[in-house]
Amino acid sequence: MPTPRSLLSALGAVSALLLSTPSPAQDAYPNRPVKVIVALPAGGSVDMVARLVSQQLAADLGQPFVVDNKAGASGQIGTPLVSRAAPDGYTLMVSPASFLTTNKSIFKTLPYNPEADFAPVTKLVNQAMVLVVRDKARFASVADVLAAAKANPGKLTYASSGDGSPQHLAGLMFESRTGVRLLHIPYKGGAPAITDLIGGVVDMVFAPLPEALPHIKGGKLHPVGVLSDRRAVSAPEIPTLREGGVDGVVLSAWIGLLAPAKTPRPILERLDKSVKALMRGDAKARLLEVGMEPTVDDAKPLGQVIAEEIRVHAELVKAAGLVPQ
Repeated sequence: MPTPRSLLSALGAVSALLLSTPSPAQDAYPNRPVKVIVALPAGGSVDMVARLVSQQLAADLGQPFVVDNKAGASGQIGTPLVSRAAPDGYTLMVSPASFLTTNKSIFKTLPYNPEADFAPVTKLVNQAMVLVVRDKARFASVADVLAAAKANPGKLTYASSGDGSPQHLAGLMFESRTGVRLLHIPYKGGAPAITDLIGGVVDMVFAPLPEALPHIKGGKLHPVGVLSDRRAVSAPEIPTLREGGVDGVVLSAWIGLLAPAKTPRPILERLDKSVKALMRGDAKARLLEVGMEPTVDDAKPLGQVIAEEIRVHAELVKAAGLVPQ
């Protein structure tokens, strides 16, 4: 006759097996359409990546992956929808780094916890940042930008996709490293910021390269320099800011895929496998062509990247004297 201890051991083994074995619902995932939330307007680089990834996931997993743009409030409208969604794999998020990192320093409170409310799937791409202007005659080089900023403290304007965005962070870093004062103009996304730059409403944008590159190639915008240690693979003709004499202004904007916290591991692994196949295949050349570098093979887990950048960005925001809103 089994002893109480042996019965407990057997029950423990069965429980462990049940917990580690996918449920029928997980095994059949997905069996209905999946919503992919982007907390930014359509037309920007994050939206571009979300649609590319969604098309691949739909083709690979046999169900529609539908992009749903929920823009506004620097990600605080769309992002909480994912944090509160059921952890079943049917609500996902493609997000820029800033909503998960810089926002924690920019705002006094957030309607979501970047480290606790999400299950990171993978980082998708890195994007080089580039300083672009419309008025090439006035701002041919970074030296021209600095001269104008020093002559008119706090009057030279730069647009961003919102408070705490990579564009905003780049502007803070530029100010910190050069000692100039600029005027930040936040928008609801990268696309409207670029549109107003082309229209002459603002003086410049520190833009993700994919958002600016079509307009650079079309002659509507002039690239002053990339915020990187090296020239971008997809635009080697653009110098770095360092080449123009400005050191220490180095920033890359990544985009990641996340699910709600407590989403079952088999679902996360299925998504990760499908996305990595995409990024190693035909999409890689396509992404490089538009200014993005696939990063799904990065050794560092996305959750670790988020935790580290929260600390780094907090130090930069504090050094810039920016008061949380």
